[in-house]
Parts: sequence; structure tokens; C-alpha cells
Amino acid sequence: MELTNQIHNIHPTLIAIAFFAGVFLSLPLFFLWRHKCIRRIRVLTDYLENVSIGKSGTLLQFREDEFSKLQDEIYKTVTELYHTRDAAVENRNHFAENLANIAHQLKTPISSMLLSARMLEQNPDPVYAEQIRQQLSRLTHLEEALLLLSRIDAGTLQLERKAVDVFTLLTLAADNLQELSAQADVCIRIPESGEHIVYTDLDWTMEAIMNLLKNCMEHTPPGGSVNCSYEQNPLYTRILIWDSGAGFAREDIPHLFERFYRGQNAKGGGIGIGLSLSKSIIESQNGTVSARNLPQGGACFEIRFYSH
Repeated sequence: MELTNQIHNIHPTLIAIAFFAGVFLSLPLFFLWRHKCIRRIRVLTDYLENVSIGKSGTLLQFREDEFSKLQDEIYKTVTELYHTRDAAVENRNHFAENLANIAHQLKTPISSMLLSARMLEQNPDPVYAEQIRQQLSRLTHLEEALLLLSRIDAGTLQLERKAVDVFTLLTLAADNLQELSAQADVCIRIPESGEHIVYTDLDWTMEAIMNLLKNCMEHTPPGGSVNCSYEQNPLYTRILIWDSGAGFAREDIPHLFERFYRGQNAKGGGIGIGLSLSKSIIESQNGTVSARNLPQGGACFEIRFYSH
């Protein structure tokens, strides 16, 4: 009985000692964990402060812990914000550049019309009236092209993609340029290569191809030809349009499809927007268009309409 009482008396003491010993041994681990948490929070805070003042930086890589998911989400959010900011800056610069180009395009015909109007007041010659008419036509064309580009950019251009035979597409585009090709003494050749179907909007795709054909015609000497070919594989339908001219200037090739860009050999009173329109129309229908010079001479446009 006495031994039992002694055990009961010692037991609470041992429990207390074990408890305080556990607490004492756990304190270093607790402070180490706390120090680690503070360090991790400080790193994340410093990173966000640098981002807020425009400084770039990367987060340090730590072993997987309870802060890893938070770090990943912060990094993804900041990366997305950077991309959004860069896109906004690029769009702003692009808008300012386009606005300057539009102002320049408007200035030339307006100045010409003002001069022709003054000359018409002094000398009622029909030549000046014809010059005013030509410049008004140019302004109308510019207005229509800009409205079309704005609709494409805004995604509001309705394209009815239906099955279209490539030979029919090319032939219709060439037929619309018959008068121009006759004046330039340039032949458009489209050999029939069997039925190949693409799913596009016939009218708008025809408009895009007409711009490419017209560009080739303008750079082909009289008596020359503009040639077309097409083929199909499981991935895409390829259309080639090339001429027998001198080809593109090498420095012009990277910029041919930029809006308002006019190359060294640009002819006529164009506004440098036709190729850009073609590119926008084709790309909006799961296609691509590129330009290059052929080894044997002449400029070549390549269109690809992808099946999927």
C-alpha cells in the first residue's frame, strides 16, 4: 500500500518534468520554424515591393513548404501583369504610329485637292477637276480600308467560312483584275490542278488574293506574267502566287505586311495597306501568308490554309 502511494506521488511530478522537458526541447524547433517563416514572408514582401516600384526580379527558389503555393501564385500573377503592361505599351505605341501614318495619308490628298481647287479658281481647266476627283477616290479607298482593318482588329468582321474550290477562288480574283492586267499587258496564269477545297469566306478571301495579284502585276514588266499554283496535303492547302519581275528588295521583305509600309519599288499612288489587309483576312481564317524572292528571280507570295 505504501509503495502504491509513493508511485502515485511521483507520477504527477514525472509528468510535469516530461512536459517542461518537451517544451524546452521544442523551443529551438519553434524558433527555427518562426525564423524560416519570417524570412519567407520578407522575401515575398521585398519582391512585391520591387514590383510595385517597377523593378524587375525573380523569386528565390526554396524547398517545398507551406509557402510554395503562395509563391507560385504571386509569381504567376506578377508575370501576367508584366505581360499585360507590355501589351498595353505596345498597343499604345502601335496606335500612335498608326495615327501618325493615317494623318500623313490624309495630308497628301487634301493638300493636292486644295492646290487643285486654287488652280481651278484661277483657270477653270477640267484637268484640275479630274485631279480633285482622283484624290477624293483615294480618300474613299483609304476610309474603306481603315474601316475594314478596324473591324478585323475588333473581331467584328463576319466571315462566312464555307467550302470553296481553290481554282474557282483564284479565277474569280483574276477575273476582277482583267481590266488592270490588260492595261499593264500582264497575263495571269492559273493552271487547273484538280479540286482542292478550303473553308473560307469567298468574297473576303478573294479580296485578299486580289491584293496579292495586284502587287505582283505592278512589279511585272509589260509582256510578263503572274503565275499561280496550288496543292493540298493533310495539314494545309498551299497557294503560290509569283511574278516575273525583279523581286522584292531584301530589306523590304520583313516589313511588307506592315500597315502603311511602302517598299523601295512601290509604284502608283498606293497607301501601303493592301498587303496588310490580305494578311489580316487570311490569318483570321486559320491561314498564313508570307513573301520571298525566288531563286530564278521574281517575287513570290505563299498562302497556307490549315485544315485544323
